[in-house]
Amino acid sequence: MDVRIFQVDAFADRLFSGNPAAVMLFDAFPDDALMARIAAENNLAETAFLVPQGDDFALRWFTPEVEVPLCGHATLASAAVVLDRLDPGRTTIAFHTKSGILTVARQGDTYVMDFPSRPMVPVDILPQIDMILGAPVREMRVDAFNYLTLLDSAQDVRRLSPDIAAIKQLDRAGLIVTAPGDADFDMVSRYFAPAKGIDEDPVTGGAHAALAPYWAAKLGKQQLHAYQASARGGVIDCALQGDRVLLSGQCAFFMEGWAKLPC
Repeated sequence: MDVRIFQVDAFADRLFSGNPAAVMLFDAFPDDALMARIAAENNLAETAFLVPQGDDFALRWFTPEVEVPLCGHATLASAAVVLDRLDPGRTTIAFHTKSGILTVARQGDTYVMDFPSRPMVPVDILPQIDMILGAPVREMRVDAFNYLTLLDSAQDVRRLSPDIAAIKQLDRAGLIVTAPGDADFDMVSRYFAPAKGIDEDPVTGGAHAALAPYWAAKLGKQQLHAYQASARGGVIDCALQGDRVLLSGQCAFFMEGWAKLPC
């Protein structure tokens, strides 16, 4: 069985930056075990599986190890595939997912995703977290998915070399590390999720669904210019709108072709 596959650098204005995702097109979702094997074979942070649903698409995301309920960069990549390659006359697309209907609009060379906001609640600073990160933590927040830690400066975030094995033992799937921005950015961040098979995610839309309301409250502004300071790096523009957050970024196509799968 031949299946169309694209590899797209999301939250990237050029190749070899942002976060690479595979996007694969099916008439119907294959069984979960096969999707897991495909994602492991692709060996990217996420593989997006797309299935037509009327004028829209159903969408699921797999890391090399697990299925996840929400993924920003692979949704952005999926929108680029639909709006640039499959139906270039369209300007909007809706994806039916386990996190509800996610819409994406094309505005010039930028894609704007409408995601659920993920406000986090304060929590006592974990006694081991300074040692795990190798930097003093000033504040912690938590939700059902991640911890968030606040550091003093963008430089502290950029130079982190955390204990990945210890992060994997935390009782949340991921750890967001953030600080006030440098240059012209309102905030910088990094995201570590070894429990999901991703030691460090290059650029993470889902994390910014939590970062946007956090920094909006701190800075008193609803629009934020953010940078995720991984080795690849990526820019995300965030706009908080009630219980939703608009996450904007560009995409660069790296590869297009066909995957050969067992029938």
